[in-house]
Amino acid sequence: MKLYYDFHIHTCLSPCGDDDMTPNNIVNMSLLKGLDAIAITDHNHAGNVLSCMEAAKGTDLLVIGGMEVETSEEIHMIVLFEDLQKLYKLEKFIHSNLPPIKNKIDIFGEQILMDSDDNVVGKEERFLVTACSIDIFTLYDYVTREGGVIFPAHADKKSYSIISNLGSVPPELKLSAIEVKYPESAREYRDKYCVLTNSDAHYLWDISEPLHYIDIKNKTVFDVLAKLQQK
Repeated sequence: MKLYYDFHIHTCLSPCGDDDMTPNNIVNMSLLKGLDAIAITDHNHAGNVLSCMEAAKGTDLLVIGGMEVETSEEIHMIVLFEDLQKLYKLEKFIHSNLPPIKNKIDIFGEQILMDSDDNVVGKEERFLVTACSIDIFTLYDYVTREGGVIFPAHADKKSYSIISNLGSVPPELKLSAIEVKYPESAREYRDKYCVLTNSDAHYLWDISEPLHYIDIKNKTVFDVLAKLQQK
């Protein structure tokens, strides 16, 4: 089956995410646009993942838990897990390696935690959009060992990408998937990777139209991650 996706979406927990990026708004916009599956990938945090999953209950939208991790090299990597406990374990690992910088709301915006009814349940005070002290190789080893999926975010961008910061994809990283921002870049990577084109949505209107799909057998998180892990 064709699964139309957007595997890189930020909620209002990311300071660069609009306050309207609430669990219900994200779910409903994704459904209105005709998507089958999305991933919630806030910066260095997974605090709104479960709320988005609960908001999608009773709908046809598959919600996958994830995170956009910024490594010590200032490279953005998308991490997805089927097991939420493993995602939260990663979150704890990341937070123990983040610098103790407080968020400046007047400059960067609030970092809002919500429940599945879009009620504010807290605000993250530590600044999330910054590099942790974990390098890309350590992160790759950790995620693969725990059974998750990891791939470079917006590899074709001129900043915060694996290509811009390292010059190429290190062969030691046996990556199976890669994300591009610009669809025309896909040809460059198609022979080596499962190429994904996601929105990196920070506003509701940014969420992808049903243009990009992967072929899977069943509409499950397991099948999605298995597809992204294929060499």
